[in-house]
Order: sequence, then C-alpha cells, then structure tokens
Amino acid sequence: MKDGEDQPPDGDAAAPVRKIIHVDMDAFYASVEQRDDPALRGKPVAVGGSSRRGVVAAASYEARKFGVRSAMPSITAKRQCPDLIFVPPRFEVYRDISHQIRAIFRDYADEVEPLSLDEAYLDVSRDKAGLGSATATAKLIRRRIREQTGLTASAGVSYNKFIAKLASDQNKPDGLTVIRPGEGAAFVQTLSIRRFHGIGPVTAAKMEGLGVFSGADLAAKDMGWLADHFGNSAEWLHNLARGIDHRRVKSNRPLKSLGGERTFFNDLITDTEIREALAHVCTVVWDRAAKKGARGRTVTLKLRYADFQTITRARTVPAPIVDGAALLAAGEAILAPLLPTEQGIRLLGITLSKFEGEEDEEAAEAATADLLSLL
Repeated sequence: MKDGEDQPPDGDAAAPVRKIIHVDMDAFYASVEQRDDPALRGKPVAVGGSSRRGVVAAASYEARKFGVRSAMPSITAKRQCPDLIFVPPRFEVYRDISHQIRAIFRDYADEVEPLSLDEAYLDVSRDKAGLGSATATAKLIRRRIREQTGLTASAGVSYNKFIAKLASDQNKPDGLTVIRPGEGAAFVQTLSIRRFHGIGPVTAAKMEGLGVFSGADLAAKDMGWLADHFGNSAEWLHNLARGIDHRRVKSNRPLKSLGGERTFFNDLITDTEIREALAHVCTVVWDRAAKKGARGRTVTLKLRYADFQTITRARTVPAPIVDGAALLAAGEAILAPLLPTEQGIRLLGITLSKFEGEEDEEAAEAATADLLSLL
C-alpha cells in the first residue's frame, strides 16, 4: 500500500492504521515434493498415507482440480482422482524450509506471527527495510522466497489481518493482492461467506439457511438480527462484513492445545465404528501437530452421545507423544472403559495439550478453529 495507505480503515476512523502482509506458501508440502522429485511435477500429488485410514495432509494444484483437499480421507481422494500419487510426508524437510522463509520475514518485520509452517502475518507498519510501501515489501519477500527455496508464495497486503488473509487467497497460486483502506468493505462484500476465515462449514450452512450467502448479505443484517441468530458472535460478524478487524500481529503466541472433533451424520453404534472414527480424528490431529512440531503429553477425548450428553476424559503420559500411533494408543486407552456404549455417539473429538519444545507458533483458538474447519 502506498497511495492512500495512511487513510483510516473502513468504518472505524479511530482505529490505528496498520500495514499487514499475509504470506501463504502455495500447496507447500506438495510443492516441496514436486520440487525435489522432477517426476512428480505436473502430476496430481497428495502428501499423506495411502492406507484405508490414511488422510491427505496436502494436495498439489493438479490434484485439487479433482476435488482433492487436505484432511480428506485417502480412500476418497483416490476415488476422485484415480491417478493420484501419494507421497509420505517429510516434516523435518518442511520445517527446515519454513525456518528459511521466516528468516526472510524477519528482514522486513519485527512482528511476525506464524500460523503454521507455511503461512504467517507480518506487521510492516514500520518500514524496517526502507522500501517505501507494504506492497514493495511483499513483492520482494515473494521474490526472495522463490530465489532461495525454489517455491512460490501468494501474499495479501491490507490494513488488517482479516482482509490480508482473504487477499492472499484471491489470486493463488503465485499471486499478490492489495486491498487499501477505503476498499476493504467493498472487497469483503463481494465474497462468499464460505471464504471468511473463522466461519466454518457448520456456521456457513446455518447462514445460508437464513439467506446469507455473501459478505453483502451479512452486512445487510443489523446487530439485533445477528444477536438473535448468532449470540455472542454478533459483533464479530458485524465487523467482518465491514472489513473491520482490530487484532494485532503478535509474535510468539503460545500454543496451549490443539484438537479436532467430528460430528457424524449417523450416530456411531458399534465398537468398531467408534474406534475407526477415533483413528480418523487422531490421524488428522497428528498431521496438524506434526506440521507445527508440537509434542504434547496430555490427550483429552470428547464424546457427545445421541441424547446430547457430552463427556470428556483425559490422560497424561510421562513423555511427549512422538507419533500418530502413540496418540491413537492414548486415545484408545481412554476410550476402552467407555465401551460398549448403550446409545450412539454423535460427536467424537481429540485434543492434545501440555506441549514441550517447538510449539509456540499459534494461539490455541486459531489452531483448533483451523482444524475444525477441515473436518
């Protein structure tokens, strides 16, 4: 941002003007595999396990054309794309590249907030490198990433985190989108509410059932209507529809817990069904934990029965859990005394906490929200 970048943001003249960049690597895991193995280039690639219980951790753009997405069961992905090539994840490699990229970020911003190995917010309100604008900074960061890693990144530049993240997804892959102050509300209102970061599939479906399909539809609803239908989220939704987001870019936000849960279309009845569901949720949670380098010692199981009664049970182990098999074993140990069940299970969740080591890269609420949006 340069021309007009010191104007107050939409709808909030008293808010401080910030210059935020959101950088998001393009199909990061899959792109690394295609970079390192020329035979994979131009082909549909999925990073993850190909077994019956495997889950896609990442998909190349060639695979995405067939509807293959992260967190999709591998058996479903193979059905949608018969030529899909599965590659086992190499998290140590991804982590090393992520460290390279973060070193680049710190040349241009003192406040860097990683969301995962492949994306981060940067506050460049202070022109640390003396480049003259946030847009020039984003261009140089993307160029250096390409030169130093051989990978492409997309970036969004705006005056707050919410719009910067939306903008980075606007022209993927290898794109740059700039939304200046005064443009945010109009930009947001052109988008589907399913594009809004923080609105998951369940909330989006509820909104659509109420006739809200776009940012413009949401902006047309007053606070009373929002409060009636969405309770304490009313003010947050009201602001999003107007491009207002006061959150600051924060470095080193501690990760307290990371988890995911799944609600089932049909209640689970048999022990086999419940154990298979546990295995699936544990796989997705572990993929996320491995991506962050997070190693926890406490596993919490959440069950919601057909009558909506909800229970949680937790177990803490002496040493950090180091792989998906150990997470599943801990989950199985918690689940075993609860089986067989007299009524069906409508929801099952797993949370990992009490982290040690390299785990300070995202706040717990963001980690859980992102994961839930995948399930």
